[in-house]
Amino acid sequence: MAKESVPPWALVDNLVAVVSEPQLADLRELLALVLDRAMQLEIEQRAGAGRYERSDERRTYRNGTRPRRFDTRLGTLDLAVPKLRFGGYVPAFLERRSRSERALVAVVHEAMLAGVSTRKMEKSFRTLGVESISKSQVSDLCAELDAKATAFRTRPLLKSYPYVMLDALYEKVRVEGAVISQAVIIAYGVSDDGLREVLGVDVVESESLESWTTFLRALLDRGLHGVKLVVSDAHAGLKAAIASVLTGASWQRCKVHLMRNVLAHVSQKNKAVVGADLSSIFAQPTRELAERRAADVVVTHRRTSARAMQVLEDGISDALSYLSFPRPHWHKLASTNPIEHLNRDIRRRTRLVGIFPTIASAIRLITLILAEQTEDWQTERRYMNSDLLTPFYG
Repeated sequence: MAKESVPPWALVDNLVAVVSEPQLADLRELLALVLDRAMQLEIEQRAGAGRYERSDERRTYRNGTRPRRFDTRLGTLDLAVPKLRFGGYVPAFLERRSRSERALVAVVHEAMLAGVSTRKMEKSFRTLGVESISKSQVSDLCAELDAKATAFRTRPLLKSYPYVMLDALYEKVRVEGAVISQAVIIAYGVSDDGLREVLGVDVVESESLESWTTFLRALLDRGLHGVKLVVSDAHAGLKAAIASVLTGASWQRCKVHLMRNVLAHVSQKNKAVVGADLSSIFAQPTRELAERRAADVVVTHRRTSARAMQVLEDGISDALSYLSFPRPHWHKLASTNPIEHLNRDIRRRTRLVGIFPTIASAIRLITLILAEQTEDWQTERRYMNSDLLTPFYG
């Protein structure tokens, strides 16, 4: 019969046994073995009995394993996480990350209960290792996760955030029986202590002036202050909302988006040379030199790419705003690449869903993904040198 708890000596004995095994090649293999044995101990407690053990206290049975990638300081481990026939199992060492996985489980269950599940969702359902769950359990799970997501989305913003980035991605959601593309708008910030945070997230119909204005005002209501530079693309509604709500902050037009916009009007045979010249603008050590280089590029290519050079002239001033800030921060401020890395991580997870059954399910899953990323950032080394941010608030 499985024990109710694992005594310290049992854990020590297991660790000693693992360390003593001669076939270990490196620390990563050692860690993988330790984690595997920890999962076996936990699964016995959850099941109420050991493997193949007959017991009146057995509550459930093992049901194979599911692969789980686990990133550590020693590298990526490919774990085989045990599954249970009834109820789910998340190892204790993964518990902090389990919220987004549970949210993904909830999305799949919601879709299946509503009768709108797809083959992709059914495959995800099996992969996630939850074989049996009732409608009331789904409801309870959603309520629990909604509370956590709401707490993250409405938490007070107590620090100063000199740098803020804004971006959006689109996800498909069922709305009144129709599948509609919805905008997921995200605010990302660097605080005055040099750490990164996701400041806010919402799902809206489109990137309109109204939706961005409402979103930014909600951030101010939660305490957002001290903003010196806002980085985004040149979407008209977003740009107008920034100017209206975040008054006093400079605006940095994403240099990557500007370069794409310019190159869209350049012939295929000229793209390489024009692209190289555009890059040379942003390699200059001062704003004055960058503006001078931009003027030279316009003169060089105006005859063959007139429309492209007009786009460059209209946008270059806003794309050089980052040069007024500390030089060590330039490469992190010139574009929205940092927040687009977040977007890629979101898409990697939401790809398992395909189409969200409700707007609430989309907000829940995406928010918890971003909450976990924010927690990771808070324990990492500082993203920016906070000493260089002091002059902003001196």
